[in-house]
Amino acid sequence: MAKTPLAEAGFYFDELNKLRVLEPDVSQKTLELKEECKEFVDKIGQFQEKVGGLIELVDELAKEAETEKMKAIGARNLLKSVAKQREAQQQQLQALIAEKKMQLERPVNQGRKSASLQLMELICRGSCLWSEVSMTRAQLQ
Repeated sequence: MAKTPLAEAGFYFDELNKLRVLEPDVSQKTLELKEECKEFVDKIGQFQEKVGGLIELVDELAKEAETEKMKAIGARNLLKSVAKQREAQQQQLQALIAEKKMQLERPVNQGRKSASLQLMELICRGSCLWSEVSMTRAQLQ
């Protein structure tokens, strides 16, 4: 196809017979590229929204995990504390038992309680202390 004198000078007519500086096929490719760029920018925007939502979700999960971790650490420390208290109570009970045994080995005075009554008191105290420890342990679990 022969070029017209206007085409040789770099001027072209489009389908509406308007004078253009670009060749019609270059102009068409430019429009297509513009549309593709717009679609690409739209897709990138959608991608950023989805990624932003995902990041928020992961942040929330991380906060929840950290909260649960702190709860677990607190429960573990409380359990250790209860175990130490139980050991201390056990030592107190053993000392009390030893003291009562020594008192029972002494002659029973008339003004004092009988040895069997004192032993019953000791057993009741120990039972109460152990039930308190068991209840505390159950509450922790």
